[in-house]
Amino acid sequence: MNDADVIIIGAGIAGVSLAAELCAVLSVCVIEAEDQPAYHSTGRSNALWHETYGGPLVQPLTAASRGWLDEPPSDFSEHGFLTRRPTLCLAEDGDESDIARFIGDFEKVGVVLDRLDARQLQTMIPGLHANWIHGALERNSADIDVAAYHGACVKKLRRAGGTVLTASRVEGLSHQNRKWQVQARSQTVCAPIVVNAAGAWADDVAKMAGVLPMSITPYRRTIAQVRIGGGIDRNLPMVTHIRGTFYFKPDTGNRIWVSPHDEAATPPCDAAPEELDIAIAVDRLQHVVDWRVEAVEHAWAGLRSFAPDRLPVFGFEPGVDGFFWCAGQGGFGIQTAPAIAKLSAAQILEKCPAEPFADINAALYAPGRLRN
Repeated sequence: MNDADVIIIGAGIAGVSLAAELCAVLSVCVIEAEDQPAYHSTGRSNALWHETYGGPLVQPLTAASRGWLDEPPSDFSEHGFLTRRPTLCLAEDGDESDIARFIGDFEKVGVVLDRLDARQLQTMIPGLHANWIHGALERNSADIDVAAYHGACVKKLRRAGGTVLTASRVEGLSHQNRKWQVQARSQTVCAPIVVNAAGAWADDVAKMAGVLPMSITPYRRTIAQVRIGGGIDRNLPMVTHIRGTFYFKPDTGNRIWVSPHDEAATPPCDAAPEELDIAIAVDRLQHVVDWRVEAVEHAWAGLRSFAPDRLPVFGFEPGVDGFFWCAGQGGFGIQTAPAIAKLSAAQILEKCPAEPFADINAALYAPGRLRN
């Protein structure tokens, strides 16, 4: 039987970013069911930092995370994790009010968006079909180097003496003598605090602990790598649809990543893409631009898990000693991970978070909001 101060179940970005925040002052054990950390959602993310993703209530977490992702502390990483790439939200003729509402909603929380007309869109996206005449451009967004960020979290944890147990699916979870006992891979780890950072499996972990689940639902999201004839400008923006039916962005060479923006509710699993969703992604791309699709070279799927109100869930479970949620981070988990980790660590350590994280109303994301 091994003791720790905190046990974190799940080695995706939610779990390891929190572990990296806690490991300087607490002994931390991260338990991961798969053979390697970040096997599921984190390792399959084509992540972009952009303030408009997730809605105005997620935006404070995203905005506060920007500086840390761009210029992390020198003892955490020698370089940042962001590479600038604008995000362009498109709307067709007749959807002008949707673009206006989108811009207005984010202006209220301080996000600057440029409204583009048909001529400006044609200049920015060569081959854009003529029916796409409205656009909103977010200039400050950026690609995120997910692997580097996740890897830096794990390295910091291990340097501090923390542990990551892989291939260790949780088989038992109980609370005795003010400590949680977690059975995984024929061993038991004990700690006064257990963090449920299990992603798509978060509700399953809660049930095992005797805690009421949060109705956190996993949704499958498909991405395909497509080869385009004639090449493509690597510096093009990420392009999204105002109604959320597609997005695409350049990759290396003459390749792009494209998604049908699908959300198929599914039980927790090792998600795989379906041929129909790949075909839909390509079809929607061809309704936006006249680029010639030569081949679909690769495709995969990941699970994005949401609470019923589509906001992340982090904080102690009311009335349950030492059970902490860090889940429901949907598709914005990586771009908000620094803020969520800082705010969660402050709660666990019973400290006030530093600026700019202190300005965030953490009660918006607390588990208690879903218990009424």
